[in-house]
Amino acid sequence: MQTDRRGNTLERPPCPGGPLTGLRVIDLTTTILGPVATQLLGDLGADVIKVERPDGDPQRRVGVGRSPGMGPVFMGINRNKRSVVLDLKQSYAVEVLQRMVEKSDVIVHNMRPAAAARLGLSYEKLRITNPGLVYGSASGYTQNGPRRDYPAYDDVIQGQAGIAALNSDGEGKPRYLPMAFADKFVGYALAMSILAALYNRSRDGEGQEVRVPMYETTLSFTLHEHLWTRSYAPPSGEIGYPRMLSAHRRPYATKDGYICILAHTDKQVVRLFDLLDRPELRSDPRFAKAEARNANIDALYAIFGEAFKDRTSLAWEELLRSEDIACGTATTLDGLMNDSYLKKTGFFKTMPHPTEGNTMTTAIPFEFSRTTPEINRLAPRLGAHTAEVLREFGVDEHIITGLTSSLGATPGQSPNFR
Repeated sequence: MQTDRRGNTLERPPCPGGPLTGLRVIDLTTTILGPVATQLLGDLGADVIKVERPDGDPQRRVGVGRSPGMGPVFMGINRNKRSVVLDLKQSYAVEVLQRMVEKSDVIVHNMRPAAAARLGLSYEKLRITNPGLVYGSASGYTQNGPRRDYPAYDDVIQGQAGIAALNSDGEGKPRYLPMAFADKFVGYALAMSILAALYNRSRDGEGQEVRVPMYETTLSFTLHEHLWTRSYAPPSGEIGYPRMLSAHRRPYATKDGYICILAHTDKQVVRLFDLLDRPELRSDPRFAKAEARNANIDALYAIFGEAFKDRTSLAWEELLRSEDIACGTATTLDGLMNDSYLKKTGFFKTMPHPTEGNTMTTAIPFEFSRTTPEINRLAPRLGAHTAEVLREFGVDEHIITGLTSSLGATPGQSPNFR
C-alpha cells in the first residue's frame, strides 16, 4: 500500500510492465558483463536497444545453437532487448548512433575508455547534446590507477581478486569458480550504479558518468567478510574468515546424496546437537558459544561431516525444518531441471522464439507489488530490429535501406533525421 508524506493511503492500480517502463537504454556491450547489466535493465522494463557490429556480439558464437549467431550463452543474457546493426567504422553510422544517444536516457558499454573516445562516444562529447544522459561503463580497473588501460576478463579478475586462491583444491592449487562469477557480479553492480545515477537525475535533472571497475568491485565483494582482523589498524591477527576457510565447510554426505546446513544461533546449534543424538556436545566448551565455535570450526565441521550418513537427504530436511534450521539438498545442474520447488514456482519457462522454436528461460526473480516485470522479448537475431528502431529515431528510409541491405552507404553520406 502506497502512502504520501503525511501517511495518507494512496490507492494505485497495478501498472503493466516493469518499474523502468519508459526508460530508453542504448546498449553497446558485448560478452557477459555488460549484457548481464543491460538484461537486468530490460527485465525491469527499460527499452534496451542492443547496438551490434556487423558480425555481432562474439558471444553469439559461443556454444552450439539451433541457428548461426544464436548460441546458448547469448540467449541467456540478452532477452528483453532489440538488436540494431551499425558498422561504427563508418562515420555515418557513428552519427546515427550519436543521434540515438541524444534521444535516450542511458548508454552502456564495456569498452576501454580510449576505444570509446576514438569512436566519438566519450561522455564529455555525448553530454553536450544530452546533459541528462547517464553514461555507464565497466572496464578492468579503476581509471585512477596505472592499470587503467589493461584488458581484463573474468578469469584474470577471479585470480587477481583472490577468488581462485579461496577456491583452491586439496593441494593448494588455485581454481576458478566454474562460472563467470566476476563478469556476472560486476554486471549486477553496473546495473545498480546506473539506477542510482537515474535516481539522482530525478532530483536535479543532471546525468553523469558511472564507471564500475571489475577488479576493485570484485575485490571489495570478496573482502566483505575476509578482511576479518585486518579491519583494525594495526591488525589483530590473520586475514580471512576462519569458518569460510575451513576445509570441512562443505555439503554433508547423507544416505543418498548431500545436504547443506547452517545452524546459526546458539539455540539452533543446541537443537542440531539433539537431532544428531549428540547431547554431550551441548556442554563441550569448544562449541558452547559462537566465539568458541568459530575458533574450533574445523573440529565442529568434522563432526558434522560424519553425522548425516544414516538418513536420506529428504529425511534430514524434514527433521531440520521441524526445528527451524536452515537446510537444503545439494543439487546438480541436471537436478535443477526436475526440482519440484522450481516447478511449483514456475522458475523455468518454455517460450516460443520467433525464429528458434521453443526455448527455455528463467523467470525474472524480482517481485514488485505494482510494476510487475515481464519477459517481452527473447534474445534477438542479429539486426532483427534495425529498421524498426531507426524509424523510431527518425532516420530517413534510404539510409535505413542501406543499413539493412548491405550495411553500407555512399562514402561521406550523412544520415538525415526527420
